Amino acid sequence: MALKTRNKVSAAFSMSSMTDIVFLLLIFFMVTSTLISPNALKLLLPKSSNQTAAKPITTVSIDKNFNFYLETTPVPFSQLEHKLQRKLAREEDPTISLHVDKSVPMEQVVKVMNIAKDNKYKLILATRAK
Repeated sequence: MALKTRNKVSAAFSMSSMTDIVFLLLIFFMVTSTLISPNALKLLLPKSSNQTAAKPITTVSIDKNFNFYLETTPVPFSQLEHKLQRKLAREEDPTISLHVDKSVPMEQVVKVMNIAKDNKYKLILATRAK
């Protein structure tokens, strides 16, 4: 009686599981990359050794040419207060992170500080580590 084994080893490689893994990784990286919103403006911040634990809701930036930005969108100073009020209207504890180039005069910084004080916003001055 000649018994033949029906189990043959296949030399073929199935790529379907590999493509599933690649697509899952692609979706994962696309979702996590939208959670990160870096401040894309190039500013030379002043140095400091102190840090705060407060989490700002939005950022206001002033570059060396005295241009104001709400996050990364250029905003004329005359409209800055109105846009901040609209953005922070429903927030319970509104906090603004202020990113200012170190060559900007203090007068420009005080303008934004006055907006924050008038509207009872908390203000964090962003610095770089010493």
